[in-house]
Amino acid sequence: MHHEAVLFDMDGVLVDSEHYWVEREERDILPWAVPDATVAPSEITGMNYREIHDYLAEHYDVAVSKEAWVDRFDETAADIYTEHAALLPGFADWLPAAREDVPVAVVSSSPQDWIAMVCERFDLAFDARVSAEDIDAPGKPEPDIYEHAAGVVGAAPERCVAVEDSEHGIASAVAAGCTCIGYVSGADDSLDHSGADHVVDSPAGLLATVDELLGRN
Repeated sequence: MHHEAVLFDMDGVLVDSEHYWVEREERDILPWAVPDATVAPSEITGMNYREIHDYLAEHYDVAVSKEAWVDRFDETAADIYTEHAALLPGFADWLPAAREDVPVAVVSSSPQDWIAMVCERFDLAFDARVSAEDIDAPGKPEPDIYEHAAGVVGAAPERCVAVEDSEHGIASAVAAGCTCIGYVSGADDSLDHSGADHVVDSPAGLLATVDELLGRN
C-alpha cells in the first residue's frame, strides 16, 4: 500500500531542537519549577508545554505559576529556534519535490508561533502546520492531533506516514492508525522507539524510508 501523505513532528525530527530543550529543562527550567524533586526531561518529552505544567502540578510541588512557566518557555523557544537549532540535513531539498507528489504537514506539540519561527528561518513551505494548541483535545500521547492532521491533509490516518522521535509522539501516531517511523536523533538515549513501525537513525535513512512508504523511489 502506498501512503498518501506525510506528517512530520518538528522538535527532534525536523530540527535538532530536542537536545537544546533537554539541556535547558535539565539545567534551568525543571529545577526552577520543581525545586524539591528531580524530574527527568524524558518524562515530559513530546508533550505540549502548557500541558507539562499541568502534569508537573499533578505529580510534584510546583513552585512557579503557569503564567511564569509559559513566559519562560516562550523566551527559551525564541532563542533555540532562531539561534541554535539546525534543520534536518537534506530536508530543504527534499520537501518541495515531495510536495509535488503528496501533501506534507508539520504536526507539533509546539505552538504555531514556534512552528512559524522554524519555517521562516529555513524557508520551509508545508501543506499544513498543525499545532496541539489548535485542537480542543488532549495532545500527544493521545491520538487526537494525528487524527486531526490527517483530516487537514485529506487522507485517512492509515494512509499517512508519521515521523516521530519521542515515546509520547510515537504513541499518538500509532493510536491514530498512522504508519509511524521512529527517528533516533540521539538527543536523549533514554527514549524508547520500540512502539514505531520502522526505526531509523540517520537523516538520509529517514528520508529514504519516507520515500519508500510513499512509493516515491
